[in-house]
Amino acid sequence: MNKKILLDAISFIARFYMSYVWIHAGTAKINDHRDVTQAIAAYQIFTQEWASYLAQLIGPLEIAGGVFLLLGLFLRSASKLSAVVLVLFMIGIGQAWARGLAIDCGCFNVQGLNDDQTADYLKTILRDLGYLALTLWTVWRPFRKFALYPQ
Repeated sequence: MNKKILLDAISFIARFYMSYVWIHAGTAKINDHRDVTQAIAAYQIFTQEWASYLAQLIGPLEIAGGVFLLLGLFLRSASKLSAVVLVLFMIGIGQAWARGLAIDCGCFNVQGLNDDQTADYLKTILRDLGYLALTLWTVWRPFRKFALYPQ
C-alpha cells in the first residue's frame, strides 16, 4: 500500500471522526441546561453561577468545533483548540478522580448518576487520550480534501 494513501486515510479518519465526536457531544448538551449545569458543578471547580454559564456555552462551542472540522475550516487551528479542550477535560476528570468525587463526566450524555454509579475515570481518560491523538494527528497532517478553508 502506498504510504501517502495510508497517511491520507488516517488523516481522513482523524478529521471526520473527531468532527462526529464534537457534534455528538454538543448536541447531547444543547437542550439540557439543568443537567449540564449539575454535571459541571459536580466537578467542584466552578461556582454554581459559572457552571450555569458554562452549561450554556459548552454545547454550542462543541458543535461549532465539530462543524469547523467537518467543513474544513481552519483545520490546524480548530484542532489545536480541540487539543486544549481535551487536555482541560482530562485535567477535570483527573482531579475529580484524585479527590474521590462521584461524578458523571457529562461528555456525551448528562444523565445524573445513581448513588451506586460513578464515572469510569480511567476509561474516560484513556478515551480522551485517543481523541487527543486523533486531534494532534490533524494538527500535524490535516486532511485537506473537501476542506472549504484548510489553513
